[in-house]
Amino acid sequence: MKNIISRDNPTYKQLKKLGESARERRKSGRALLDGVHLIETFLATGRQPELLVVSETGLGHPECALLLKSVPTSLVVVVPDVLFKELSPVETPVGLLAEIAIPSPAIPENPQFCVLLDDLQDPGNVGTIIRTAAAAGCDALFLSPGCADAWSPRVLRAGMGGHFALTICESADLVAIAKNFSGKIYAMEAAAARGLYQNQLNGQLGFAIGNEGAGLSDALMQACEVIAIPMPGKMESLNAATAAAVCLFEAVRQREGG
Repeated sequence: MKNIISRDNPTYKQLKKLGESARERRKSGRALLDGVHLIETFLATGRQPELLVVSETGLGHPECALLLKSVPTSLVVVVPDVLFKELSPVETPVGLLAEIAIPSPAIPENPQFCVLLDDLQDPGNVGTIIRTAAAAGCDALFLSPGCADAWSPRVLRAGMGGHFALTICESADLVAIAKNFSGKIYAMEAAAARGLYQNQLNGQLGFAIGNEGAGLSDALMQACEVIAIPMPGKMESLNAATAAAVCLFEAVRQREGG
């Protein structure tokens, strides 16, 4: 194990940048995972972190100590609690961070069950949809260039490990994907004549989820089949992540014969 005791340490400075800057994450192809659960989920894929950062207090934490045994000591650095807290995106960190290489997959040629996110800017929504898509068994998730950074600390926390259960493609041309899709891509519009539950959602399928305020772009809307989520109550719309969950798990229900 190595020790870092100064904010001027080059490794520490780089870790700080990764936690704070989407530009740095894109430039370096690296991201930070915070906490035991996310790191365990990453390790379960068979990959190793570039670096494992543990606080002095974290060394004595039972879950951290157990996880540290699963990686080579040459990958571990120890930092004082006060410096670790400046790196961690959470208020009360458990004391463990991992620097990882961001996967850079090719766009899947024939996804079977996917989600398209069009300029979603709230990290909590993006992360929750990633988590929901992974839980529903989606194989791919595409984000337009205007979406929140999929590998930011807030999105990763909301994703709860879903990032490692499906293919995530950022800066994707959603209109081209929708036009070339062999199955059906559904877009939600409250005024649509046909409702979600009236559609057969088996087979090759995708859902397009739009920006929290503006919705989907006109071009993407035109490339999709438009349906409505029935809302008999006195509300005009649903939160983007909630709408995604309703659609994805209606598809799951139908696919499982429910």
